[in-house]
Amino acid sequence: MKSYRDLIEQTFEFPQKEFKVRDHELLFNDVPLMDIVKQYGTPLKLTYLPRISENIRYVQATFQNALEKTKYNGTYTYCYCTKSSHFSFVMEEALKNKNVHMETSSSFDIPIVRSLYNKGKVTKDTYVLCNGFKRPLYMQYITELLNDGFKNCIPILDNLYEMDHYEAGVNVPYKVGIRVAADEEPNFEFYTSRLGIRYSDINSYYKEKIEKSEKAELKLLHFFINTGIKDTAYYWSELSRFIFKYCELKKICPTLDSIDIGGGFPIKTSLTFQYDYKYMIEQIVENIKWICDKNNVPVPHIYTEFGSYTVGESGAVLYQIINEKLQNDKELWYMIDGSFITHLPDTWGMSQKYILLALNKWDDPYHKVNIGGLTCDSQDYYNSEAHTGEVFLPMRNDEEQLYVGFFHTGAYQESLGGYGGIQHCLIPAPKHVLIDRNEDGEITTSLFATEQSSESMMKLLGYA
Repeated sequence: MKSYRDLIEQTFEFPQKEFKVRDHELLFNDVPLMDIVKQYGTPLKLTYLPRISENIRYVQATFQNALEKTKYNGTYTYCYCTKSSHFSFVMEEALKNKNVHMETSSSFDIPIVRSLYNKGKVTKDTYVLCNGFKRPLYMQYITELLNDGFKNCIPILDNLYEMDHYEAGVNVPYKVGIRVAADEEPNFEFYTSRLGIRYSDINSYYKEKIEKSEKAELKLLHFFINTGIKDTAYYWSELSRFIFKYCELKKICPTLDSIDIGGGFPIKTSLTFQYDYKYMIEQIVENIKWICDKNNVPVPHIYTEFGSYTVGESGAVLYQIINEKLQNDKELWYMIDGSFITHLPDTWGMSQKYILLALNKWDDPYHKVNIGGLTCDSQDYYNSEAHTGEVFLPMRNDEEQLYVGFFHTGAYQESLGGYGGIQHCLIPAPKHVLIDRNEDGEITTSLFATEQSSESMMKLLGYA
């Protein structure tokens, strides 16, 4: 019978950049995962910090090359979309790279900005693009940043009334952006995004509100579509429409000189993943330049706000297979020492697939399985991969426990799962380990958080 190693190597091009096998065990970015398991146990979340910087530097270099190749007379700025992961270790790893800035979406992002400033991780020149529909506290915090000299804090106006708050409270000259309400994908339930200002209202709003202001100037036009940056007719059509609107507005607004094309680069969630980042970046730059040249308008500076792309591929969740159950003639269940609903909520809420690989027993025979979580919910399972409707893992035996890992899980899972709170069936948040490399390239690990305790849950529930 073929081994699990044979299955993977015959199904995919393997090994790959992030994944290799040594002595029957899996390496993730050259980190021996079984060593991590032996030191910290499971269930376990880990973050491989160097991958964050690798992805940032790759996109920065690729955009810069595209600007030079097309003789684009503008700059590129990388912003990190904080809602993908607000953890301090993520923010600090991203911001230690040159020319990395921030995009926020909540009032509670602003105290994070303050904390990072106090630690010297950002300056008052750092761009803080404030997105989202803003309630009073969010607008108050933005106003305070502007009055305190954060001159590149730019509220992205989401409705026709938001600027009234800044006009009343901001005491210094300030810049604003406008988010345009893009059309949703044709198969979506709604025609136009609920976020942003309608295309037909933008010019008149600028004339009536922003142009007449003695303090505000329009700096940036913002664009985002939920499907992300894909080589589809829908994406290119919406981007082109947006750039034509920029050109139209630029002719009546001399201060407008920048666009934010949002985020949306996909991440690798399957060993079959293919995406030509270089091609897409070059095509974006070429399209912007072509439309601006056609309209005799100077090209804008380009901002992006990548979130999942920044942090997603740094994350993994490791489990032990603690039991197996044959529930009928053909349905074999592997039970993990955790829960998909609580630890990886996207697998439950969005049927998201991640890269699933065994951590050990690569030279053992394999079979088809379903993987079950610990909650009492029938939806707490994982039984298909992105490339096939089945899951195959090595067979268990009494000689060696089987461990598995889900990879590139670093974006959104903690916030969606309610990190540190109360989760389904009171499944605790697992311990979290940070993996880094020192100046000599040696692997270092540190425990960021222990497994959530019953005492913390009792306190949240009012029993203590």
